[in-house]
Amino acid sequence: MFKVLVGTKSAYLNREIDPLLKEIFMRLSSICLCFALFSSASFGQWYESQGVASIKNGDNKAAKAQAMQNALKKALLVAGASVSSVQQVVNGLLTQDQISIRASGSVNSLALISETYNDDFVTVTIRADIFPQEKKCFAADYKKSMLLTRSNILHREQANIGSIYALDKTLIKKLASKIQQQGIYLDTKLALQTKTEFSRYNQSLQAQSLKNLAMSLANMSDSQYVLFSEIQDLTMADDENNDWQFWQKNIYQRQFNIALYVHDGTTGERILDKHYQSSAPWDFDKRKHIDVTSQNFWQSEYGQQINLSLDDMVRDIDENMMCQPTQGRIVQVQGNSITFNLGKRHGVQVGDEFSLLHFNNFVSDDKRTYTGFNISPYKVIVTSVSQDSAHATTAAQHVLDNIQINDLAVRY
Repeated sequence: MFKVLVGTKSAYLNREIDPLLKEIFMRLSSICLCFALFSSASFGQWYESQGVASIKNGDNKAAKAQAMQNALKKALLVAGASVSSVQQVVNGLLTQDQISIRASGSVNSLALISETYNDDFVTVTIRADIFPQEKKCFAADYKKSMLLTRSNILHREQANIGSIYALDKTLIKKLASKIQQQGIYLDTKLALQTKTEFSRYNQSLQAQSLKNLAMSLANMSDSQYVLFSEIQDLTMADDENNDWQFWQKNIYQRQFNIALYVHDGTTGERILDKHYQSSAPWDFDKRKHIDVTSQNFWQSEYGQQINLSLDDMVRDIDENMMCQPTQGRIVQVQGNSITFNLGKRHGVQVGDEFSLLHFNNFVSDDKRTYTGFNISPYKVIVTSVSQDSAHATTAAQHVLDNIQINDLAVRY
């Protein structure tokens, strides 16, 4: 749920601010960068957003703080900010040095609109008065299509405890769901039925094979980008190394380490390479089969830790994709007009202007093939849009002689 409201700042200045929200706002205000200058009489833009967090060990205050953080970050991102956060809750209080916000706009005031508690979750609605500066890139106006492939458990024997072999599919389904709910710049597709050769190529450093695989999958799925992942560590800690819970029987720390890779579907180049390491108590019987699709698993400490890693992934992916070029594959060329595979679902509108790139692959002296582009001197303007495609023409009726099917319409 997300709303944009326009109103004067004075409308909420006299509203009583929740003490916890005030604390969060003061901490964020002290580290927000790139504050815009404005007069007290100016009109601001209000962003209303929701944040959700799970309640752990009955600590409602910590959960409420987490939910409000999530809501504020969502508002900042939509307002044009780039937000990265590494945060922990210590005794229910947020520590300032663990929050990093790079904002292209300033937060003038906050108001807590509502908070509801349901089972083990708290949902808050906040309203933030944000003065956004000019966006850093036109590409941020569009959603990029991304194919999410089935993850690979590098050492499947590590999944023996709990028989959590299905984590490779379940994890990516949950990541896709979180991207759809929390992400701003992505439209996702799933390919979970079969494993790819990604890990074999990745582990043996076959760079060209990796590029070819990414380009092939992107072409088959009509996607601009392809995401791969490897679950690298699911091991259990030895009992003697588990000092902080030595007094509890049969509870062990279990690792969850995952690597994330995003490839450009047009060139096959890797544009994101991130690794996430965490651990949490495995509070299930070692001999018991655990259903990784069940609430029982995801509400456990281990499942909640994976959830936090997934939230970090969503933020990192969204931030990195924000200013990546929006690339549409040309599916029809006729005279001075083209049709390409971006539409309303990606944010394309009538009147948008796109550059045209013609593929120009070449072979180097060492016999390696490289993907190159010739930039057309003509740009096209969108004249009509459907859900998944757009029709565009050149402004001066120039015939697009050098543009072919599978070339690109690009917005930077």
